This record gives sequence, C-alpha cells and structure tokens, in this order.
Amino acid sequence: MTDTDPDIIIRIAAKGDGITADGRHAALTAPGDRLCADGTTIAGPHRVEPPCVHFPTCGGCELQHVDEASLADFVTGRVVGALAGQGVEAKTVLPPHISPPMTRRRASLRATRAGKTITIGFAEAGSHRLIDLQMCAVLDPRLFALLAPLRGLLRLILPDKRAAHVRMSLIDQGVDLLLEGVKVEGLAADEGLGDFARANGLARLTIDEGDGPQTRWEPEAATMTFGGVQVAFPPFSFLQATPDGEAALVAMVRDAMPETGAVADLFCGLGTFALALGAARPVYAAEGARDVVLALKLAGQRAQRRMVADHRDLFRRPLTPEELNRFAAVVIDPPRAGAREQVMQLAQASVPVIAYVSCNPASFARDAAHLLAGGYRLDQVRPVGQFRWSTHVEMVGIFRR
Repeated sequence: MTDTDPDIIIRIAAKGDGITADGRHAALTAPGDRLCADGTTIAGPHRVEPPCVHFPTCGGCELQHVDEASLADFVTGRVVGALAGQGVEAKTVLPPHISPPMTRRRASLRATRAGKTITIGFAEAGSHRLIDLQMCAVLDPRLFALLAPLRGLLRLILPDKRAAHVRMSLIDQGVDLLLEGVKVEGLAADEGLGDFARANGLARLTIDEGDGPQTRWEPEAATMTFGGVQVAFPPFSFLQATPDGEAALVAMVRDAMPETGAVADLFCGLGTFALALGAARPVYAAEGARDVVLALKLAGQRAQRRMVADHRDLFRRPLTPEELNRFAAVVIDPPRAGAREQVMQLAQASVPVIAYVSCNPASFARDAAHLLAGGYRLDQVRPVGQFRWSTHVEMVGIFRR
C-alpha cells in the first residue's frame, strides 16, 4: 500500500465521507481503509469501534468510527481547506483543541408522541425520523439523565401525534430546561411540572405553548458565570458548546491581546470574551439581541467593570473605522454567516489586533480574504472541535497589522 494507491481512503471530506487517492467518496470510511470493487471496505489502522449504539443512524455524530489522530486531522483540514479555497494562508496553524466525550452542556433535541410512546433524540441522518436516545456519547451526563424522567412528563403535556423541542443548558444552578410546543392543561399537568422540576433539581423550567416562554420553576435567579461575573441567563441563550472549548477559545483570544488599551467585543452575546478580558481594562461590548445585552450591562454594573454594553445591530450599523480606531484590539464572534459588513469596516481601520472567533471556517475564510486585502496578516489560527465526532468545526484566527 502506498499513498497513491487509488483504493485507499486518504482523508475525510467536509461532509464526513472518506475520499480515495483517485477522488472517489465512500461514507463511513476512515483514512487507511481500502475501498473494494464491490463497494465494501477493508478496515485500516485508523478505524475504531464507535462508542455509541446509535451510530451511525443518529444524526448527532458522523465520525465516531475514526481514531483520535484522524479526527484531529479532519478538524485541522476543515480550517486549512477553507482558507486555501479563498487563497488565504495562516502563518501558524496551531494544534486543534477537541472536546472530550460527554462534555456537551447545551443541546436542542426533538420529542414526539405516538399514543403512550414518547421519543426524544436527534434526527436520523438525512431524515426527520427521531432516534430515541438510550445513550449519548457527547451529552454531559447531567443532561442525558433528564431524558428518562422527561418522557414521563411529556405524557402529561405533549398532545398525541405532536412534536416538541427540548432545549437544555447547563448553567451555574444546574440544568436549564425549555420545552416548546407543549400544552399544559388541567391540574395534573400543572402539578406535574412542579413535581418534575423538584424531583430532578432543575435550575429552571420554562414552557412555551406557542405564545412565548413562561418560566414555571426558578427557585433562584438563573445565571451563567463568565470571567468571574454572574450574568442573568435568558432561557436557552447561546453558550459555547463545552466548558473546555470555551476555555480554549478564551485563552487564544486573551493571549493575543495587547497588555494595555481598550478592547471592543463585537457580537458579544452574554460576555464570554468581554468579561474574561475586562477585569483590568475598558471594554466596549456590542450585541444585537436586546435581552442578552441588557443582562450583560446589568452584570457589568454590579461587578463594577469598566464596560459599555451597546445594543447595536452590527449588520445594519457596523462600527466605522473612526470608531474602531479607538481600540487597541477588537474581538469579533459573529454568527455562522460571518460578518461581511463589519469586516469591510475593519479592513479600512488601523486596529493593531483582531481576534476573530468563528463557528464556520467557510465564512471565516471569506471574511479573512477581505482583511488581508486591507493590509492585515493572519498570524495564527487554532481549530476547535467542540462538537466532537461531528463535521461542525470552530476556530480562532488572530490578525495583525
């Protein structure tokens, strides 16, 4: 066998299928597997036994059949490949950070009812059919432990032949649970909510019957701590998927910051970076979601941080070069589509350092091309695989003038 053997899988493509040296694609193959003429495969040295009984049917994971080295190569390759597609090259590509199993602290599942049968899980790959989770190799055990008792609760509040969303987050006080698409009718259903919340020690239980979320259980105010500061947590607000993934992103951003000077955090959310960076320096934090930025503003005031939290739509009203040039560094963490409008302004600014956190290597690469055209260089990139065994890859890029 050689690297040019046309029947050998040489890498994993962006959607998770293996590619042979001569360009053929094969699902559920690992680097080193041999693709036979009849379509079967002979396992190579990088294939492993999947840890979950639901793999590969469950759409939550695509890569449980590859070893750690191949998973790391895939995560890095997704980033490097996206950059190459835009003609962008990073001076340094750091080793990837990949979250361990069973550390996912935020998840959105679906639930359905057929008679007395309640199904809760992720959708089957390429289908709307749900996989009823009997185990999960990625969810934090505290989230997974709720599924069995939740089936009992949903028999009270989920109408037959209907579906609901089950949205769970691990916050300071425990599990924050939001149920959407349910119907709470009658005393038994109402009492069942309280019994379920108490029995399972929920931090909060929120119900949305179709007219907006209503909190039904919250023994103490629900918060999430960033940079040592507790922030009020709106139901199922955005969190980095794993605590270790968040720590890796924050460390990369913090290490890139100059020793002194004010910093801007754009698309700041609840303050993951603004609060981590702002203990000893002024921070301007901008975010388009009103409830989120209000929570951050109040938290910053209570902690006596030198922080301005601005409710601002950065797509319609990005910061101008004149505004940006007041800062020693800018952190930007936009949604999956990227931040072309804001990046075009950054490209014309003279900010010394830009730390760009991205959940989509493709949109990052497009935005990076604009920054490079404006005179920046891409100094460092770190791939991050918080969504272990999936094709979803995140990253941090550090740009400098």
